[in-house]
Order: sequence, then C-alpha cells, then structure tokens
Amino acid sequence: MDTRPVVVAVDGSEHSLRALEWAIPTARRLAADLVIAHVLPDAAQLWAARRSTLGPGPALNDPVTDRVRAALSGRDELPSVRFDSLEGEVADALHALGAEARMLVMGSRGRGGFASLLLGSNSLAVASRAPCPVVVVPPLARTGEDERTTGRVVLGLNLGDTVDEVIDFAFVEARARNVPLQVLSAYPSPPPAALMVAGEFPPGRLDADQYEPAERDVKREQGERLRPFQERFPDVEVDAVIAPADAAGHLVDASASAALIVVGRHRRRLKPGSLLMGSVAHAVLHHVECPVAVVPAREED
Repeated sequence: MDTRPVVVAVDGSEHSLRALEWAIPTARRLAADLVIAHVLPDAAQLWAARRSTLGPGPALNDPVTDRVRAALSGRDELPSVRFDSLEGEVADALHALGAEARMLVMGSRGRGGFASLLLGSNSLAVASRAPCPVVVVPPLARTGEDERTTGRVVLGLNLGDTVDEVIDFAFVEARARNVPLQVLSAYPSPPPAALMVAGEFPPGRLDADQYEPAERDVKREQGERLRPFQERFPDVEVDAVIAPADAAGHLVDASASAALIVVGRHRRRLKPGSLLMGSVAHAVLHHVECPVAVVPAREED
C-alpha cells in the first residue's frame, strides 16, 4: 500500500488555491494524507534566520497557511491534512519535499512574474526536476465540486520512450476516478505537398496509403505495450487511439473534455541537471485546459 502523501504547494494566489481544490478530492480518492506546503517569502526567511541567531522567540507567523487553515475549517470530507512551512528557493524546497510525496500539485503560476505567461518559472522548474509526479493545474481547470469527474484520463504514450511508471500512474488515476483511460499514440504522417518546395519529390505517392503499414505497426505495438497493464487493472476501461503526427496537439485538444492528461518527462536523453523536458510535455504544459501530470522515470530519482 502506498502511504506517501499528496503534496500541494500554496502561496495565497488564486492559481495555488485552485490547485488546492484539485488536490483535496484527489487525496481523498487515493486514501492519502494531504500536505499543504508554503515556501516562505524572502522577508520571512530573513526574520527566521535573525531569530535563530538571537535565541528563542515567538513562533514564526505564516499568514498564507493561516488563511488556508481557516478556509478549510469545518469543511466536510477532507482527507487527513497537515501544513508545512518551508524555507529556501521555491523550486529547491518543493523538490526536496517531493522526494517523499506520492505526487506534487501546483498551480500553473504563482504570485510572481508576468501575468501574461500561462506557466510560471517555478511550476516549470518543479515539473522538470521533481523526483515525483507533478500535477500542474491551469486556470481553466474545474476543481472541487465542479471538477470533471466524469471526464476520462488521457495518457500520451510514446512507444519508444514512455516508461512503466508513467503508464502505471495513468491506470491508477483512472481506476481511482472510476473513469475510462484513453491512450493516445502518434504515428508519422506525410508532409503537405506545399512544403516540398526544394529539390525533387521523394519517389512514390504522397498519400495516406503509403503510411498504412506504419499506422498498423503503431497500433500493434501500442496493444502489446498496454497488455500487461490491462491485465493488472481489468476494471479500467481502455480506449486505445492512434493519430497522425503532432502528439502534443492531439493531447491539447483532448484536454478540453478530459479530467487529467498524463505525460512522461523523458529526461534520460538530456544532460544531468537540465531544466528541460521532452517537447511534448513542454508543449502540453503551456496549452492544456485541464490538469496535466508530468511523471518521471524511476531512474531519475
């Protein structure tokens, strides 16, 4: 049994409070504790350092967690909740907390930075580096009582890269929500003839017929990849879909009616310490309408 908590990061912003409202029913469905974490602003950290030098004094006040605690007081059907006030850089502090978490939930952006950006720097850094799955909740996502609990979970399955941890996470989430799991894999499609502006056209016809073998191969490989998970999760209804090219675009389209998008991080091919992730995960994080889970491979921990 997985006893690790669901961790949600709050900073008092509307984005983080929406993440909290998403994390509450998620922790309840998974029978997990909920840790509500706040990384103290710089001024509070300076006071904490000064207080430690001067000796014992009054407890450090954290108005953000105080407001959240008051807002949750008296609410029904809460999971077991505890609060954690952290010090340090936001991404580093949450990375450390994620080492013992089942998942880490964040809003798409916090209080700082440019309001026009859909994804804040801290959210991107944590999703790129955390040792646990990171769920980023965008502003348009429905949460709490309004959450699309009837919407499906959608897994972006790259047959050459997606590791078992990513697939397992998607199946567990679909089972916990009692919703279907749609699995989407992309196959190559021919470039538009209008783009063939230089040199000779390649031999053969540029039509869908020549790509049918590739489509069939992807469908077969997808079925083989999913089979052991379908045997482990026989109660999860699976809708296996293949689509031409642009996996990120198909996942973004699916997010309009999905409860959750699940993608892998694919950092094994990148340099150690890089803040980058796979292009599909990066594009999906910037454009989805529903929460997206970015799941690392265990080898990255």
